[in-house]
Amino acid sequence: MAAAAPAPAPDASKEDSSYTYWVRRRTEQAAPDPQPRKLSSHDIAQVPQPTNLGSVWNQAGTWEEKCITKWATSRLEELLMSLEPLQLKEGYAQVTEVSRCAGEATLVTVRNKKRCGYSYEINLKFKGDWQDSKDLGGTLKVPEASYNDLDDLQLEVELASSTDIEGSEKAIFCRELQSFLPAIRDKLQEFEDELKAR
Repeated sequence: MAAAAPAPAPDASKEDSSYTYWVRRRTEQAAPDPQPRKLSSHDIAQVPQPTNLGSVWNQAGTWEEKCITKWATSRLEELLMSLEPLQLKEGYAQVTEVSRCAGEATLVTVRNKKRCGYSYEINLKFKGDWQDSKDLGGTLKVPEASYNDLDDLQLEVELASSTDIEGSEKAIFCRELQSFLPAIRDKLQEFEDELKAR
């Protein structure tokens, strides 16, 4: 049986003449990578101050989005806890806790114009007295609070299971608690004004 013939050696002249416009030859030296250097106070003073609304790196004022949910959630809770107690016809009610404040808020710079937005679901615990019933409690729910949409704000009232009023009296009490809605709307408007000023 005859031995297999050895494979022919590659033609070095063909390898050297192949088309490699974008590929550096092994013999060429690449330029060294740029080394970072700390800017001096003189260098920083030479940087022009931005006139746009975005970050320094975004001189053209193109799309830039910033999440401010942490600040917004904290500020919303603070504003809602400052709601004044509500005087009812035959009693009072006051917010005691923000039990849920879930959502997000953003600031967007686009074409050098600032736009802001938020969307939150809010639950407020309340307690109060009404007629002969003492220590009433429950939850005021705002299913959706969103930017520039406060006219359509809705408030749902859910009484605690321990509440001892029934039937028509319960309906009247819940209707009176709807008086919290304008005060909540005012607090959200204050929040929006602060958001726009950021």
